[in-house]
Amino acid sequence: MPNRIFQSVVLQMKEGTDRAVGVIDAEGAVIACSDLSLLGERWSGAVETVNAAETGVVTCEGKTFKALARWGAQLEYASFVEGDDAIARSLCLVASVALNGAKQSYEEKHDKGTFVKNIISDNILLGDIYVRAKELHFDCDVYRGVFLVRQAEPVNPAMIDAIQALFPDKQTDFVLSVSETDVAIIKQFPEGTEGKKLDKLARQIQEDLASGHEIKVVVGIGTLVANIRDLARSYKEAQLAIEVGKVFETEQTVINYENLGIGRLIYQLPTTLCEMFLQEVFKKNPIDALDQETLFTINKFFENNLNVSETARKLFVHRNTLVYRLEKIKKLTGLDLREFDDAITFKVAIMVKKYLVSRGIEG
Repeated sequence: MPNRIFQSVVLQMKEGTDRAVGVIDAEGAVIACSDLSLLGERWSGAVETVNAAETGVVTCEGKTFKALARWGAQLEYASFVEGDDAIARSLCLVASVALNGAKQSYEEKHDKGTFVKNIISDNILLGDIYVRAKELHFDCDVYRGVFLVRQAEPVNPAMIDAIQALFPDKQTDFVLSVSETDVAIIKQFPEGTEGKKLDKLARQIQEDLASGHEIKVVVGIGTLVANIRDLARSYKEAQLAIEVGKVFETEQTVINYENLGIGRLIYQLPTTLCEMFLQEVFKKNPIDALDQETLFTINKFFENNLNVSETARKLFVHRNTLVYRLEKIKKLTGLDLREFDDAITFKVAIMVKKYLVSRGIEG
């Protein structure tokens, strides 16, 4: 953010007050001020005060400060006004509004991160994408992956700074705050990168936040795209990965859109169609007629690829005991899970049931 943009604003405010008005950066350096003699001074104590403050406006050493809009936990810029009285407070609030407006306007025109955020949020027309990319000298035809990091617990602003530290190259990689709980990461990759590398990187992000910062997150991964125009699609895929994962992959903290399988299809079906499907499959008895022990047996049977002997071994039961249980399931549901087609039908039915429950429908 060029200092001259801030300097232009504070010089205009000079006409309305005889008090010094200015801006400090994250290091406490005065980078813009209506009193030119203060330029270059460094007030580290003010930075500590603003960062530690619970309220928006604070005073320090005879001056009033207010942090400008930021999306990390630490100060980026703060406006200040000479004095610590009510007039200084009012002037500081007015100054911060003007300076935030100038900052936002500049970023929309010159900041690559804002440009990328507009793309994934569908806030820019397709034709304008290439015009702006040319103005910003932004490479359109490189491979990029989209990760969506969602906090599983109340908002922790430190997450943004922690993720930014993992992706320090702000010219090729972008860490963007997209909501109170979500941070999007757009990472550039070399051509030929496989999906496994995206999974590995997502796992590293999740583990770093969990172990290094005690922040619990879920990471959704969109498909790798080769052109800037497809970033919005990949971002939506990462969102869908998290949403579908909440239903079908409840224990997973990293979910790749490409690995969602049939869950992705079920999630997008009308609930009325899903209810009809369950009624058709379970004509004899509803799926709720199966107790937890039976459902556990079925899940183990699926996990072991319909292998009776292996499933019995994993369940620590005799093979004949498992066969008896499978016969009981057949009598209750009309489906023989030892038959591939019936097993597929039952597997889909369980997933449909989960989907309906997630929608608050006890189908």
